[in-house]
Amino acid sequence: MRLEKRPERSAAMALASPFIALALTIVTAAIIFALRGNNPLAALYVYFIEPLTALWSVEQLLVKASPLILIGAGLSVCYRANVWNIGAEGQLTAGAILAGAVPVFFPAWQSPLVLLVMVALGVLGGMMWAAIPAFLRNRFSANEILTSLMLVYVVQLLLDYLVRGPWRDPQGFNFPKSVTFEGWQLLPYLTSGIHLGVLIAFIVALVLGYVVSRTLKGYEITVTGLSTRAARFSGFSEKRTVMFCMLLSGGLAGLAGAFEISSVVGQLQPQISPGYGFAAIIVAFLGRLNPVGVIFAGLLLALSYIGGEAVQTALQIPDKITRVIQGILLFYILACDTLITYRIVSPASRAAAAAGA
Repeated sequence: MRLEKRPERSAAMALASPFIALALTIVTAAIIFALRGNNPLAALYVYFIEPLTALWSVEQLLVKASPLILIGAGLSVCYRANVWNIGAEGQLTAGAILAGAVPVFFPAWQSPLVLLVMVALGVLGGMMWAAIPAFLRNRFSANEILTSLMLVYVVQLLLDYLVRGPWRDPQGFNFPKSVTFEGWQLLPYLTSGIHLGVLIAFIVALVLGYVVSRTLKGYEITVTGLSTRAARFSGFSEKRTVMFCMLLSGGLAGLAGAFEISSVVGQLQPQISPGYGFAAIIVAFLGRLNPVGVIFAGLLLALSYIGGEAVQTALQIPDKITRVIQGILLFYILACDTLITYRIVSPASRAAAAAGA
């Protein structure tokens, strides 16, 4: 058995690949549950179906999907251009730090303007942190996979220092957290469980989907990703594309960070997200690097977070099972995507082809 390059990309396999990966993930998850001594069908029901049966859990699903959609949409644009931003988790944290500085230094400031300033600073923080690996790639040809990933740990340590030191709440009984945000420092809620950031995330993904598919900038990004030489002949600058994609994805990650601290978290603390920046990589690929497809992929990954919490409570399964299943899903996505440009050839089929020739 070996892989043989197809004469052209398989359109059918490109469409089927995410569904095959999802099916294989469900089968593998069932095996994992069975090996732990759980009823696999009951565990799969609790993990994938039960969170969709109650209104409050559906609202939580949408809330958890919003940062995944925001970050995944930005990463999908990056990856279309062959710009491999792996540090969205750090850019989310940088955005949260800069946005959180407003209520930390001006806790009594209550005005609609304070929320706008927090959101703007969140975007700016993410863009600034993403600009570092973009500059290093353009100036020194440094690998942005390594630089963006390493910067995640730098900014997380910075956040940890701030909430344990100068930004710690003096009335917080020595816990590592900032003051609790309130009033206009928090996002307004559309329903009892859905905040304004959810709506914004969906709008951003739809707008980016239009930009990618219908505008010259989207064409430039696609051409640069397919061939930098063709992009140069078309008059497109690879360096400008790298910087644009990194700033876009970093800004959206920073926006997600600002939304998290002004809604779900409500303050700065050592951990802002449960790994949304890394999970959004799976979202981008599962959405076929299309911002509109990212909406559906983000909902699916959000379901894995809700389901992971459900099985932890109902079946006493460790919460790490969520990361395991997400990692398995990414593995299967990448494996199945290989079959878009390659096909599996058996010895028998090779012999038959040789005889026919």
